[in-house]
Amino acid sequence: MPGKTPDKEPVENGGYRGGNDMKDKKDLKPKAGKKGVKEGEDEKMTVVVPPPKKQGAQKNDADGDVAMDVDEKEEGGEVKVDPVVQTLSDIKSNFALLDRAVALFDARFTLRALRSVSSIRKRLTPDILAQAISETYTSTSPGAETATGLLQAIGRSDVPLGRQSGNEMEIDSEPKAAGKNGAKKEAKEIIPEIDVFLGILTQVLLHDNKQWQQGLEFSRFLIDRIQTLNRRTLDGLSAKVYFYYSLFAEQLAPLPPSSQSPIVSIRPVLLAALRTAVLRKDTDTQASVIVLLLRNYLLTSHISQADLLVSHTQFPENAANNQVARYLYYLGKVRAIQLLYTEAHNHLTAATRKAPSNVCALGFSQTATKLLLVVELLMGDIPDRATFRQPTMEAALHPYFLLVRAVRVGDLEDFESIVAQHGDTFRRDGTYTLILRLRQNVIKTGIRMMSLSYSRISLRDICIRLHLGSEESAEYIVAKAIRDGVIEATLDREHGFMKSKEMGDVYATKEPGETFHDRIRACLALHDESVKAMRFPMNQHRLELKNAQEAREREREMAKEIQEGDLDEDDLGGEFEGM
Repeated sequence: MPGKTPDKEPVENGGYRGGNDMKDKKDLKPKAGKKGVKEGEDEKMTVVVPPPKKQGAQKNDADGDVAMDVDEKEEGGEVKVDPVVQTLSDIKSNFALLDRAVALFDARFTLRALRSVSSIRKRLTPDILAQAISETYTSTSPGAETATGLLQAIGRSDVPLGRQSGNEMEIDSEPKAAGKNGAKKEAKEIIPEIDVFLGILTQVLLHDNKQWQQGLEFSRFLIDRIQTLNRRTLDGLSAKVYFYYSLFAEQLAPLPPSSQSPIVSIRPVLLAALRTAVLRKDTDTQASVIVLLLRNYLLTSHISQADLLVSHTQFPENAANNQVARYLYYLGKVRAIQLLYTEAHNHLTAATRKAPSNVCALGFSQTATKLLLVVELLMGDIPDRATFRQPTMEAALHPYFLLVRAVRVGDLEDFESIVAQHGDTFRRDGTYTLILRLRQNVIKTGIRMMSLSYSRISLRDICIRLHLGSEESAEYIVAKAIRDGVIEATLDREHGFMKSKEMGDVYATKEPGETFHDRIRACLALHDESVKAMRFPMNQHRLELKNAQEAREREREMAKEIQEGDLDEDDLGGEFEGM
């Protein structure tokens, strides 16, 4: 028989050891459609065909050849993922983070869960959220009442609790199996942090769908749920709940600054939350509520109440950087309205420095920079031109660039035309009333420019150049500028002219040293805040101390054995070569 070699042993896939006797291998090919064994061949000849990786992965065509299929893969090799399944997986993956936050008492895991909300909200729908809630809770779980409230808020109250996903939908009808599954489900407790996290997702969904009234009512329900609990692991989550609670109230009619706005009615709730947070040393909620109250008072122009709030409360030192930036911005705005421009400038400068550099916080950076530019102009300073050349700021700050140019030149007519042209933009930014104060600064700047250009100039010429009503107004403005130290000059009322004094060397004054001192102080403050913000593992110093003590004890024991002669250099193994 051709191909039959008695001294050769068959191996896998029909191969033979020793390839020199394979001349007649043409006769060994099996027919298509068979199992790999030719009729009439010896029983010793076997061809092993490897099994398919998946059932139904191989299909026979008309010729009997095997066609390989690619399961659920695109041409590039990437697996297609259902967005609904991916969103559910992202939501449920945060439950593990919340469990670890409670077990380890570490707020960083809660912060990671909250950071994922921004990516989840882009794919979140009422059906996906309802499915996540129904798969998380059962009708007998402790949080069933909260789950029912969540489903009612998103309009999916008909969805039953306890629904399982995937293959778990096909539950065995045997009572034993069902009892085991039920026991396993009841054994896993749903912590309150999961309730509040799903509530935050519900708030986000209602906010994105612009359901303001329903969102406000649900936020009150969620706040009542949080107030019944006293858990420090809920601090970061409760701060976010109060944030959306205030946001819903701001969108309801009548809108601020009306005194009938719903934001006035939520102040007692926020004040009570602040009082509770201070007593419980809840840093996150305390910082968030203080910022919300300041924003609330500023929206209705209650500046005195905002000032009282700042004077009677202490903002927590270890608050989150985002909350610190918001607090400094609102505090700077309050101080600017109170004519305390130096304090306002310091607060707004710190707010712009602490603002996040990512694209998500671009709006805050632009708003804080606009207010900072106006405050600098009110202080008599001219902002740096590089501020307006930033790619992310150039378009938003263009009206303010025109304003700065008019103030720098001292052209009162140009200033008034710019204010009239871009008045709507300034009102929308909340800087219009502060910009109206710049009229006197424009006049002072013009007087300063003329005092530098002319050694003596008549009041009539000042009146004509600054477009003032009369020479008496020019005389009053020049006298006030001399008294405020804007210019160094003398006023001759009899002859009706202003005579400038000779300017000395600015480096002979204290101004350069004071500027250098301010910059050094800002750098040292930034260094101190960076050191305070550093995080270290808990009880790590005790572990290092214990390891150091054990190392010293081993060294003493080995040194004692060396002195007694029990150890020699070979036994040390080179560890004590320096001794």
